Amino acid sequence: MRSLLFALILLSTVLPAARAQKEIPLYPGKIPNATNAPDQETIKDFIVRNVSKPTIKVFLPDPAIANGTAVIVCPGGGYGVLVIDREGYQVAKELNKIGVAAIVLKYRLPSDEIMKDKSIGPLQDAQQAIKTVRENAAEWKVDPKKVGIMGFSAGGHLAATAGTHYDSSFIDNPKKTSLRPDFMILVYPVISFLEKIGHKGSAANLLGQSPTMEKVRYFSNELQVTSTTPPAYLTHAGDDTVVPISNSIQFYEALNTKGIPSDLHIYSKGEHGYLQVPTFEEWFGRCKHWMQTNGILPQK
Repeated sequence: MRSLLFALILLSTVLPAARAQKEIPLYPGKIPNATNAPDQETIKDFIVRNVSKPTIKVFLPDPAIANGTAVIVCPGGGYGVLVIDREGYQVAKELNKIGVAAIVLKYRLPSDEIMKDKSIGPLQDAQQAIKTVRENAAEWKVDPKKVGIMGFSAGGHLAATAGTHYDSSFIDNPKKTSLRPDFMILVYPVISFLEKIGHKGSAANLLGQSPTMEKVRYFSNELQVTSTTPPAYLTHAGDDTVVPISNSIQFYEALNTKGIPSDLHIYSKGEHGYLQVPTFEEWFGRCKHWMQTNGILPQK
């Protein structure tokens, strides 16, 4: 009898969590801009490679604390891999703890083998994720006017690209669903592909070895900010030798010039990845405060 009672208690705690997390194909039908190349995706130690079939994994918070805000999470990896756990699933679970629905985007990694135009593939996936969240807002108990996008490193570039290029649709959108994220959270992000501050690895993976200057400038998001660009929270470390801090500084300055309410938090130490300092609680706590201050989260 005791073992049966224990099993029922265990089941009651596991099932809600299982229901709250589900992975689904990003596109219900044909994947746009795709070739007929075979699927060669691999995952080892939570590092995903060769993504050609994008998905979203939906993490829904406890209904008792859900506040209607949703964040699409874009893991980093230089547009060459995806750090899917540390910069995806773990962050999603922390967002759930503050009542936020989290949607981890496993976006296509640019490759001439799997895409007709690899430069727009990740952006197509980000736009499709935004559209999907808004069109499932009622089912997932999400406010369609509080859908943001978050990215780490090259995932930050993707998030910033979605936030600055939303008026150019690269996907089918028959319902004319808004593709503009309501806010951006950018963590040690790649922003620019310009020579002095750009991250060469991310640029080469996305645009190829010899892109035109027009394309370089198009995907240098500090140059694409307008008065309707969504607000942003940015954080970066001054000792980052992988992605120069100038990426975040110049993006913040562009946002500030246009009067976009944004925060930039710089740490003297942290390197690239925040592996030891600052702690997650430190930088995420400041992010939470910014979200509360700007009406994205309810004030406590």
